[in-house]
Amino acid sequence: MAFPEETLTPAQQELYEWLAGYIGTHHHSPSIRQMMKAMGLRSPAPIQSRLRHLQEKGWITWQEGQARTLQLVDGLLSGIPVLGSVAAGGLVETFDDVQERLDLGPVLETRGLFALTVNGDSMVDAHIADGDVVLMEPVQEPSRLRDGTVVSALVLGSGTTLKHFYRSGPLVRLEAANTAYDPIEVPADQIQVQGRLLAVWRQI
Repeated sequence: MAFPEETLTPAQQELYEWLAGYIGTHHHSPSIRQMMKAMGLRSPAPIQSRLRHLQEKGWITWQEGQARTLQLVDGLLSGIPVLGSVAAGGLVETFDDVQERLDLGPVLETRGLFALTVNGDSMVDAHIADGDVVLMEPVQEPSRLRDGTVVSALVLGSGTTLKHFYRSGPLVRLEAANTAYDPIEVPADQIQVQGRLLAVWRQI
């Protein structure tokens, strides 16, 4: 895969080369603290600035504030990270580690995609079944989500779930696509929308 055309400053190049070596050895991305130590820095701000520039220039993909989402663009052929499972029933403990990779090649150009394996049947009427893999796009501005969008959402203190998203004043309602499940209604500040549904992957 060809490298991006935009060149890097020496500081950006140093960090990129270190990242490439680290990820090649450990098969996962390092923490900001590890990057700081490797670059001899005492503050995270220069690291975050370099990462933003690397992303803007097309050398990495990264969700700011989530170091584990960092990927080298020339390594995207290895696939989209499957970050864990998401409940399609009740709530389960949120995902925290890359468990495997879903290899869809370079055809998906959306940056920051992640994948979740569905557990449960609460979204069957939306054609999302137990065992399916859902491809999710990070949500930068939850306030602009359209009602009815299928999202993966973290209910603070409870867990992560896949549901239709609706906003009603100060409340958010998460609705299943299965009449056997009651809606989940909580204050908007108790919900963290992690991604919106982009595609469903099913192995037959």
